[in-house]
Amino acid sequence: MLGSEPARQRGPNNTDTWTTEKEGGFVSVAYPLVMMITGVVGNALSLLLVSRSYLHREGKGKKSFLLCIGGLALTELAGKLLTSPVVIAVYLSRKPWQQLDPSGHLCDFFGLTMTVVGICTLFISSIMAVKKMLAIRAPHWYSIHLKTGAARAVLLAVWLAGLAFALLPMAIIGHYSIQWPGTWCFISIDERGTNTTTSVYNLANVFFASTYAFLGLTALVVTFVCTLATIKALVSRCRTKATVTQEDMRWVRITTETVIQLMGIVCVNSACWSPLLILMLKIIFNQISTEHCKMSNSQVEIPKDCDFFLTAIRLASLNQILDPSVYLLLRKMFLCQVANTVSKCSPNGQKV
Repeated sequence: MLGSEPARQRGPNNTDTWTTEKEGGFVSVAYPLVMMITGVVGNALSLLLVSRSYLHREGKGKKSFLLCIGGLALTELAGKLLTSPVVIAVYLSRKPWQQLDPSGHLCDFFGLTMTVVGICTLFISSIMAVKKMLAIRAPHWYSIHLKTGAARAVLLAVWLAGLAFALLPMAIIGHYSIQWPGTWCFISIDERGTNTTTSVYNLANVFFASTYAFLGLTALVVTFVCTLATIKALVSRCRTKATVTQEDMRWVRITTETVIQLMGIVCVNSACWSPLLILMLKIIFNQISTEHCKMSNSQVEIPKDCDFFLTAIRLASLNQILDPSVYLLLRKMFLCQVANTVSKCSPNGQKV
């Protein structure tokens, strides 16, 4: 979603700004452009496949799971459509963000969108893991309480809660600021002050940023734990069955297929989101400043730590491209074959 490093220039009033100078014309903008196209196409295709599968599924449990997958794809698609064009426009303009957005409203919108998409993506993934765990470990309770209508209500609650959290800066609890290299905005994580008013303001910033990181890490842990519990229950059922009926085979095949998907998303989410969330906490609690990144100029070599946060957010953006592949696009080529193989187990180790 983010591009390569632009050079910095001194802006009006001797303030530090960044300008998006391009190397060879299209090189700088190529990265966000490719990320946008790939993310939009992948998630749009996922939504199409989800809608087709949803219409042909009779089981309410499977429909509710597909509904969650569709909600995840819709969230990530909206994130790509709302943020990537802004980044591309900043690069193509070859002007500092402050000049294009003097009021700061676009920066607030960009940061809000990033926050909502990030927190909702992680929590929808964790909800899917919880649903599958309950479906296997407490099937009777699950069939009674967690139906399609409940899935819709939970998705809506996650979106509204994510939006409410992202709107906290409107109540002066945290704020969004331009991030290195000046082509995107996100939660401000290294603001400091000395007087009483500023200290209270900075405390609110620390609360907002650290809460975001803790919520994200909590969602990752929940997804991981629930997925392990689901796998354990599945293996236990497969080993303890005295006989394997056709219905049991079908149940195990579908469940195994879903577990493989969850394992994939656990790996993808952990690899993509952990660096950003952990880095945010490290910057906050170790009181690491990134002001030296803003004060550098085009003649001074950029410190390596200035690029760490940019790399972390790029990994998080990559999650929006990998999720569709993990859930749906590779399903027919790989997941069903593995599920069919695993579901043919019996206590005697024979094929059914």
